[in-house]
Amino acid sequence: MVLSMDLRVRVVTAIDEGLSCRAAAFRFGVAPSTAIRWFAQRRVTGDFAPKPQGGDMRSRRVEERAEDILAIWEGRKDISLDELRLALIEIGFTVSVAGLHRFFVRRGMTRKKRLVMLSSKTGLMS
Repeated sequence: MVLSMDLRVRVVTAIDEGLSCRAAAFRFGVAPSTAIRWFAQRRVTGDFAPKPQGGDMRSRRVEERAEDILAIWEGRKDISLDELRLALIEIGFTVSVAGLHRFFVRRGMTRKKRLVMLSSKTGLMS
């Protein structure tokens, strides 16, 4: 849960004006550890705004090996994601099928295979 910036300002201002972190936390109804963390963050970075939450934390590792992934894929475009994953393991890079899927989605490249299906109709219906 992200608490408002206004609350953060009031807590840190109260600490700056002489209250202890615990007393300021009690006054504004936050946990003492929260007030301590906000004050320490401001002391270290100069800011106490909330840090970004969520998001993709692992794609950087896959993107660093983009040349290897695309080289294998270019060599055999009909390769499945699982086969591609196994080929990457052979060169010392471990990645999940889902990670490879997201890699291709980021590039707008579809990896879905479609089977050619013959029409099941035998003639016109009246």
